[in-house]
Amino acid sequence: MRAKKAAAAYSPKHFQGIGNAAAVRQALSRLAKTGKIRRIRHGLYDLPREHPVIGKTAPDPMAAVRALMEGSSAEWQVSGAYAANLLGLSEQVPGRIVILTNGVPRRLALGKLTLVFRRAAPRNLLGAGRPVGLVIQAIRYLRERGLEAAQLELLRKRLDADAKSELTALTPKLPAWMRPIVQRLTAKAKP
Repeated sequence: MRAKKAAAAYSPKHFQGIGNAAAVRQALSRLAKTGKIRRIRHGLYDLPREHPVIGKTAPDPMAAVRALMEGSSAEWQVSGAYAANLLGLSEQVPGRIVILTNGVPRRLALGKLTLVFRRAAPRNLLGAGRPVGLVIQAIRYLRERGLEAAQLELLRKRLDADAKSELTALTPKLPAWMRPIVQRLTAKAKP
């Protein structure tokens, strides 16, 4: 899958080694007061992006999740409608993003958007943090609404050879209903 340049979110732990923790927190607080950076929530900051029509955009939810989970040993994976949206399989943009994790469950408000960290069994975290995990979660979500052949073809074109190979390796661990879908997705195209 092709990666696009993502917005970044920062916390004081990203600046360890630059100065003592109190000085770093104070510097981030001052930068937020002057408007050079935006305070998303306590201990979490980003660079606000300007849009020519709507002004400052909302914080990037994925950058916030990455900043929160960085340094923890917990696995995490976006699920549901947001996973399908990130892959371009759905235009639905949910007001609540569910993140499956084996870490601490919690809720985080990002303006009008809510991030819900929900504990999940290991079988629901297959491929966590990688593009294949996003694909598995999108298929799980779209199954309920119907995965169309056009969506499957779009997904097949977006997956690179490494992702297809990893999906093939994970296929035996997937639920029985999902295996034929993944096999169609990873099958070699006929000339």
